[in-house]
Amino acid sequence: MSEHPHPSEIRVHQKTRVLEITFDDGAHFELPCELLRVYSPSAEVRGHLGKGAKLVLGKEDVSITDIKPVGSYAIKIFFDDGHNSGLFDWRYLYDIGRRQAILWTIYLERLREAGHQRRTSDGSGDGPGHCANS
Repeated sequence: MSEHPHPSEIRVHQKTRVLEITFDDGAHFELPCELLRVYSPSAEVRGHLGKGAKLVLGKEDVSITDIKPVGSYAIKIFFDDGHNSGLFDWRYLYDIGRRQAILWTIYLERLREAGHQRRTSDGSGDGPGHCANS
């Protein structure tokens, strides 16, 4: 096995808007499309040189329309809102999977601080409904 785990399987579940990813070390994550979109590694979202990170709003219903491999180290995710500029390398995806509960909490706190009410299809405002841990 290499220095860092690599995906052995990647699947998109359109109905639940989840990217399911299994790594060669046995780790398994179900990552909501919304979480991936708001934590996109693109300069547009993360800012340039780590400055100016943007809070992304209104992505509760975002879906993945396509995934393209980038060499043997990453994927490019195409979201249905037109965003496709971030490269999700294996290390980044693994980290999001491991930390998704923490990242989700930070996201919700940032939304609250900005005065934004997250809209969900079930009427609740906090959970993605399918934020699973490995």
